[in-house]
Amino acid sequence: MSFSQISYRLQKELKSNNPQIIFLLKKSPGLAFTTINEIATNIGKKYNIKVSLNFPERGKIDDYEAYGTENIGFVFERDSRAFPIARELIKSKASEILGSANIQDAYMYEGKEGVRVINDNYRLDILPASLHLWGKINDEIRNFCDWLLENCYGVKPGVEGAFNETNSKVY
Repeated sequence: MSFSQISYRLQKELKSNNPQIIFLLKKSPGLAFTTINEIATNIGKKYNIKVSLNFPERGKIDDYEAYGTENIGFVFERDSRAFPIARELIKSKASEILGSANIQDAYMYEGKEGVRVINDNYRLDILPASLHLWGKINDEIRNFCDWLLENCYGVKPGVEGAFNETNSKVY
């Protein structure tokens, strides 16, 4: 399953729950946050990934139309310390797809490795165990994350029985 397919399913599920979420936002933003992330967790379980939504700015949780289109975290294998592919390949692919973004090594301590990609509009924290997207997801980010899920995290697109963005079965 690709990043595009997972994020599409997440957005679709969140939109279908908007009335409940809006009600909860008025009653208790904390309860709304819990419900939003329960939905994300359930989507992630289908792919053996932990998915969560983050709300880094005060009041951001009220922007329910943006749910699933920004500030998403994926946890793949919690204890991984090194990428299964060369870190330089990840940086090279980021440069190729994302263009002028600032690409740098990050979290390089205690035998761990990581890559950070920063642009005026977004930040990606790419770690062996997880991927965190801060900011709005655009086509370039989506393409890069599709590549990452397949080539770095081993999540293959077109898993049998899964559905693509048009709800057609993928084999």
